[in-house]
Amino acid sequence: MYAIIKQGGRQYKVTPGLTIRVDRLEAEVGQEITLNEVLFLADGESYRVGAPTVQGTAVKARVLLHDRAKKILVFKKKRRKGYHKAKGHRQDYTALKITSIEA
Repeated sequence: MYAIIKQGGRQYKVTPGLTIRVDRLEAEVGQEITLNEVLFLADGESYRVGAPTVQGTAVKARVLLHDRAKKILVFKKKRRKGYHKAKGHRQDYTALKITSIEA
């Protein structure tokens, strides 16, 4: 069984026991949360496609930690002009462990 959920403007394919990283959520570590935006649900041979979401379906997840991703460098340059600029960015994220898919 798997589901495709929408969280923070992105879509994730989730199965029970999977750990995913989503944009930072306002939830305590160890808290159980419910993700209601299920776009697709597959269970063996049958599947359900939402329009836009599958009604009566939710994904339960537990918050593992809040952290920041590795730094990425953004570098701008204009050739032959002596212009260059470097910036760094670290994205905040929340790690979620999918506990169950309720259909």
